Amino acid sequence: MKMESVINSTILSLACFPKSNPSIHHQKTVKARRTVCCSLSKNSNNGGDANGLLKEEEEEKYNDIWLLFKEAQQNILYLNKLRLLAVEELNKANREKQLLLDKIQQLEAVNKLALSEGNEQSLWRELLLRIDSMVLTGLIDSAEASGMRKAVMSNKFSVALVFFDIRQKTDAELLAQLRHFSDGSRKIGFHIIQICTEMEPLVSVGSLSSYVTGLSKALQKKGHIVEVILPKYACLDLTEMQGLREIEAELYSYFNGQLHGNRIWTGIVHGIGVTLIQPLYYSSFFDRERVYGYSDDFERFTYFSRASLDYIAKSGKQPDVLHIHNWETAIVGPLFWDIFVKQGLGGTRVLLTCHGFDSQCLEQPDKLALCGLDPARLHRPDRLQDHTMTHLVNILKGGLVYSNKVVMVSIYSKERIINSFSHGLESTLAIHKDKLLVSPCGFDNSTWDPSKDKFLPKNYSADDLKGKSICKVALQQQLGLSKNSSTVLVGCISTESLDFDLNNQKAVWNATQKSVQVCTCFWDLYFFEENTELSAEYWRNSLLAGEMRVLKKVTRTVILNFPWQPHESVKTAVVIFHF
Repeated sequence: MKMESVINSTILSLACFPKSNPSIHHQKTVKARRTVCCSLSKNSNNGGDANGLLKEEEEEKYNDIWLLFKEAQQNILYLNKLRLLAVEELNKANREKQLLLDKIQQLEAVNKLALSEGNEQSLWRELLLRIDSMVLTGLIDSAEASGMRKAVMSNKFSVALVFFDIRQKTDAELLAQLRHFSDGSRKIGFHIIQICTEMEPLVSVGSLSSYVTGLSKALQKKGHIVEVILPKYACLDLTEMQGLREIEAELYSYFNGQLHGNRIWTGIVHGIGVTLIQPLYYSSFFDRERVYGYSDDFERFTYFSRASLDYIAKSGKQPDVLHIHNWETAIVGPLFWDIFVKQGLGGTRVLLTCHGFDSQCLEQPDKLALCGLDPARLHRPDRLQDHTMTHLVNILKGGLVYSNKVVMVSIYSKERIINSFSHGLESTLAIHKDKLLVSPCGFDNSTWDPSKDKFLPKNYSADDLKGKSICKVALQQQLGLSKNSSTVLVGCISTESLDFDLNNQKAVWNATQKSVQVCTCFWDLYFFEENTELSAEYWRNSLLAGEMRVLKKVTRTVILNFPWQPHESVKTAVVIFHF
């Protein structure tokens, strides 16, 4: 098309060429000849004049020819100029075409690389979710679905080559392709389903959200299959969810004596398969501004826990591990072993992670019947009965008793957690001591990277530490500490005031023999708000020679200088002291 426009413009330009007119020259010649003839007739006796006229005629002819030659020469030069312009335009068009071709090749290479590095993982996880959809819609039974899942998980790195167009296929078309897919090698990893109430970046209130996402990513890197089930909150941030789709079948779950419909949504977040459960009749449970803090939280999360297990059983999933978190999904333990273990889940085990024992959820025993549990069977000292308020059931305790393993997130030993941080659950933890595991707090260094953190006044890294002293002085200034980049400044983040080992801080001072500034952030202000004097006395007695200041109101600029960003709803206290 570009070449055609160049040629057309060239042809149009030719219409404007300066041209000679042969008829004009012919008229000039005829006129000259007539003049000569007249002159000859008048001066026939004068031969010399005739010769002179003939000579003038020849000169005039010569001049006409020369004029025509010059005009032809100019036309040739003009044509040649146009030809050069056309060639230049053609070369320019070819160069642009080549640039476009190179760009297309680069984009194709990037797409292929993305497919090989990331999309292939999203594809096989999305494929697993589509298999769930086929079970719920009745296309296949649980046994066939189980075989298909094993095939996908055993050959997950070749799935992208076979099912690259999964989103363009209907369930029926995909089913035909799945049935021809090779069963592959044996399964090499565990299938883990996390039933939880938070997941970063979809919904984040506290540390649970980053824990779920970070753990899921780490497990998948080791070859395990991880899925996450969440309530479909109204406040979900779905901007980073890929392939969000609703399964065209209602899931019915038991609650309060009846079966209730739920809408099921699936998608991929950071390569992790995510299922969202949206109640229909009890739509108000999760159609709220906040995640926690309502009088019916027990009913809300009990409904979600039961619906999650109904979804797992009816979709034919057979996970190796059900991973539950805190009291909100601890009811999954009793539900699993009393109701669901006989529904094709005999090979599944339950893992509970406690991010703290301060929140346990005490309820009337009769409320257990809402999700199908037997209150009389569970309201016993060795099961869910609370040790202190014996007329109530303790939901977190139920999770501890009915889980195969319990992970406690803490920096302390198992014995110290049981004796000092169990909040009334000492006897239960002691009885089940053998199944308790302790996991230290961690963080995702790909997110909290000082070389990239936009909240720091100056970035720094292990190779270039210049920015670290700038950040240090900025924090000292904002906290009202003496500004000195050579002073040892220790920062610590804890869940509560007593979850802090001053001996470790004093060891820093003893090792350096220098003035030490310590700045400690606590997530919960309860200890300070309810026991202000007791708190201050505790710190003074612990510090001995140290000086202490407590800041209960912390500005956002101070918080941003820490390598963490608490949710707006989290209350924070900062204790600053000097040795």
